[in-house]
Amino acid sequence: MNRKGRAYFIDFPRIMEDLKALHDINAEQDYEIVATVKLGAIDYENFITDMVADRQFIEDNCDLCSVGGVWKCLLVQQKGKKDGVLVIPTDRCYVKYAAYYTGE
Repeated sequence: MNRKGRAYFIDFPRIMEDLKALHDINAEQDYEIVATVKLGAIDYENFITDMVADRQFIEDNCDLCSVGGVWKCLLVQQKGKKDGVLVIPTDRCYVKYAAYYTGE
């Protein structure tokens, strides 16, 4: 079953801290998680500290994601953790939009 919710998406974020900015709740976007990628600790740390690098796991799931109405996104998590990053790709393997996912 796909999970749905609301989140605040950032254009072209660089690091995880970019996603945790204070924001107006009215700026949040409806989303649906269409795929989940679970990474090991080192790979996840590499991802959240450099979101501008190309990633094969984003390219592999790119066709499932879209913007418009309810945004269809990829959830990237560290194995064993509940929180993560919601991703909408651009150019096949890069992060265009991302939001912090609390796991709730």
